[in-house]
Amino acid sequence: MNYILPNVNVFVQGGFVNSNIFIEDGLISKISTTKPSYSSDTILFELEGCFVFPGFIDVHVHLREPGFFYKETIETGTKAAAHGGYTTVCAMPNLSPTPDSKENLAPQLESIQKNACIHVHPYGTISVGEKGEEFAAYDEIAKQVCGFSDDGRGVQNDEFMGSAMRKISKYGKIIAAHCEDNTLLHGGYIHDGEYAALHGHKGICSASEWKQIERDLALVKETGCKYHVCHISTKESVALIRKAKACGIDVTCETAPHYLVMNDSMLEEDGRFKMNPPIRSEADRIALIEGILDGTIDMIATDHAPHSAEEKSKGLAGSMMGIVGLETAFPVLYTDLVQTGILTLEKLVELLHTNPRKRFDIGTPLEEGQPADLTVFDLRKQYKIYPDEFLSKGRSTPFAGKEVFGRCELTLCNSKIAYQRR
Repeated sequence: MNYILPNVNVFVQGGFVNSNIFIEDGLISKISTTKPSYSSDTILFELEGCFVFPGFIDVHVHLREPGFFYKETIETGTKAAAHGGYTTVCAMPNLSPTPDSKENLAPQLESIQKNACIHVHPYGTISVGEKGEEFAAYDEIAKQVCGFSDDGRGVQNDEFMGSAMRKISKYGKIIAAHCEDNTLLHGGYIHDGEYAALHGHKGICSASEWKQIERDLALVKETGCKYHVCHISTKESVALIRKAKACGIDVTCETAPHYLVMNDSMLEEDGRFKMNPPIRSEADRIALIEGILDGTIDMIATDHAPHSAEEKSKGLAGSMMGIVGLETAFPVLYTDLVQTGILTLEKLVELLHTNPRKRFDIGTPLEEGQPADLTVFDLRKQYKIYPDEFLSKGRSTPFAGKEVFGRCELTLCNSKIAYQRR
């Protein structure tokens, strides 16, 4: 099927141009002001005045399949991603079985091929079963994964992590590290800050994150591996990564929307405010914004982590860690950061598409001759976030009821409709 998107604001070469987009035979044939003419086999999308972005890329998503189908599946997770404007995601490996060998990766790849409506790139694990004791079968899976991660837990043994970096660097793959020193957790489950003290909660100190980043950066300097830090949340983490980049260390990092627009004074006694790492102080939030603005933080990922309603119904102390984010990321970031003048819209596209595409070598630019991996948002649309409208199985979000601008109208992936607002 051929498509035309007339009179839309298209992201081209780093800026927005009012144009028409022509999609023919599965490729973007033309982006121009040429007056549209079309035949009976062409669909005309009536989206005048909307903004067309290259499909967003999320390098940190939990699709829960195989092993935890009741939380999410590749089908429901990718539909949720398309609803949020994403055309490419990287699936984290804390699954059952964990993708630590060709045999254990196979069921995930089969389901991706069968059920995904967007591009899905799985991670392999750093260690067998994410236990930090034996190396995964890197040689069996390196060509089929986007990188290696033991997400959900930090690699505790320094020597093991250094050896893993040396082995994985031979394949040219990224290590995406969940940085968490277990010896510093002390049973904590929210940020060790004012809210925890006032309400009698056990806190997670910032050092549990940045101390392991500090260790890993020293190992990266020794081994020369490609290194990416997952979901940074502290001001110390920003400072360490800024210094490492200035020294030429091959490091990138991500943060998530909730760390950029919330602080721990906004917490409520509800499981939808519980995730790992936790929402931290206002000083941390400001440091993260500064890291975004000066290029220390390369990209924004959602850490979309769905759980069942029961698992998230036990308050801050008893609920499982993790919130959903694919369907709220763009409108929250656009409303709180772009409309307020903190970021430009062009910078947000860089964080959601350009930088992850270049670092992980995935995704598709919005250019003539390329398959149409794109998403269309009406930035004029104002609405409240209602989790019951999500396509994800997960419903737990701190943004429930939040009023935002920017509604996804259409997402095309590989020139096929992955999501269309009815």
